[in-house]
Order: sequence, then structure tokens, then C-alpha cells
Amino acid sequence: MSETYRVAPGSSVDLSRIDTRDGALFAGDKAAGKLALPALNERLEDLQEKLYAEGKHRLLIVLQAMDAGGKDGTIRHVFDGVNPAGVQVAAFKAPTPKELAHDFLWRVHAQTPARGMITIFNRSHYEDVLVVRVKGLVPEERWRKRYGHINDFERLLTDEGTTILKFFLHISKSEQAERFQARLDEPDKRWKFRKGDLDDRALWDEFQAAYTEMLERTSTAWAPWIVVPADRKWYRNIVISRHIIDTLEGLGIQVPEPEEDLSDVVIE
Repeated sequence: MSETYRVAPGSSVDLSRIDTRDGALFAGDKAAGKLALPALNERLEDLQEKLYAEGKHRLLIVLQAMDAGGKDGTIRHVFDGVNPAGVQVAAFKAPTPKELAHDFLWRVHAQTPARGMITIFNRSHYEDVLVVRVKGLVPEERWRKRYGHINDFERLLTDEGTTILKFFLHISKSEQAERFQARLDEPDKRWKFRKGDLDDRALWDEFQAAYTEMLERTSTAWAPWIVVPADRKWYRNIVISRHIIDTLEGLGIQVPEPEEDLSDVVIE
């Protein structure tokens, strides 16, 4: 899985040519794919426990997507059964006045993982080269410099021992429409929809252009982007699970030995 859907540093990206319904790993076989997920959940649960016990490595997972792209569903399904004591989720919404009074990375750095932890960014610092760009919230001269700032920031994190995985959940415009409609049709899901989502949908092409440049400018050897075909939710979950598991297995995590000899301990 190491190179599957990964954006090579310095490469060009054409999102219109990347199939949002690709299911190549299972030849589109939904039943087989869904059967594979429980075993992946168990493996991830085991690796997360060892990561936490060793207390040496940190893992940062970044999720970005268009509205209704599946960020919440990814967290819910991929991390099903994983001990919440070792996983934290940071959701970055519109910045507060206090956050706006600082540089754009100020609120982000405090949420990065400590040793032994997995942190998931549900949206992230990349909003500052996406929505900020598309909606003209800051001058172009300012947001364009942020690609370099982000690369340097992520290099700092990796130099200090954080492993970074960044997933762009790539959905089609038609799939987004179906998911929006499903939210409207189900009363218990309407809270997830806001009329402003339609304003962003009207800017679909502008957001696609912003995502394209984001992928091209910030997929690095130390913090790669993975473009996940996300129209099929089950397939999205498989792809992300496998990438995370492969990454954790590559860290060579070792469960620590107890601090004292326990060979003579008998529980009566």
C-alpha cells in the first residue's frame, strides 16, 4: 500500500482524471471489502495499544475533503474499537477572534500529538490555503506564502518524531449531491446540513483548483498526501486503514519490558 494513491513530491495532479469510485484493491467487490474491515480494525487496535505502551512515536493523521466528503465517517469506522485513551480528534472550524489575532498555525501546533498518541485532524491548517483562498479572506500574496510555512511546520514535526499521513477524501460532485439530499431526507441528519453548504457547492471548481495546488505544493517526502477515492465509503475505509497500518508497522514499535522483575509475582 505504500505508494497506492500517494501524490509523489513535485508531481502534477489532475483531480478530474482520478476516479472517485475506484475500487481496484477489491475489483469493486463491496462484500469482500466490507468483510476485510473487521480484521483491519483489530490490527489497528493492536498497533495503537503498542504505540501507546511504548510511548516513543507520534502519529498525526490529516483528513481534508469537500463538504460531505466523509471525514466523520472515516474516523468512526476506521478507528472502531481503538482505545480512545490513545487517540484524540481535533476539529478545526472557523477561527475565533483570539485565534485570528495570532499566526494561522498558532491554534494548530497545540493540537499535535504527544508521544504514544494518534491525533486526527478533522479539517486542518490546510483550510488556510483552501477556504481562505476561495473566499478571498486574505490577500493572495499572504496565502501563497503559507505553502512554504506549512511544509516547514510539518518538517519540524517530523524532525521531532511525529509521523504524518495526509488523506484527501476525493468525492464527485454528484456524490456530494446525493449525500446532501440524504441529510435533508432524514430528520435526524438535518443538523449536519446548512444552507451555506450550497454556497460552497457553487464554488466547486474553485475548490477543486485550490485542492489541486495544495496537493502539488505540499505533498512531501516527510508528509505525503494520499488521494483516496471516497465515493464508496467501504473502499475509503479500507484504503485509509491499510495506509495507517502499514505506516505503524513500519515504525518498528516494541512493547516495553516491565520496569521490575515480575517472574516471582503470584496472584493469590
